Amino acid sequence: MGAVYAQLSAKERVQIERWKLAKVPVREMARVLQRSKATIYREIKRNWFSDECLPGYDGYYGAAAHQKAANRRARQRK
Repeated sequence: MGAVYAQLSAKERVQIERWKLAKVPVREMARVLQRSKATIYREIKRNWFSDECLPGYDGYYGAAAHQKAANRRARQRK
């Protein structure tokens, strides 16, 4: 029987944001959240905020990441 995967929660994403600011290693984030390192790396890469108009605000923001993920899930597929 295959593994069942759960989406990251908003609470987990905010925690990742805090740890990222505190420069906590991804390996430690994954261990505490009981997630794969790849999941954390993918989450940060996929939901990284970047805007040419606001170059000083590039980074990972938990609330924005959760909204982006929700929008991707809600998008209609063909």
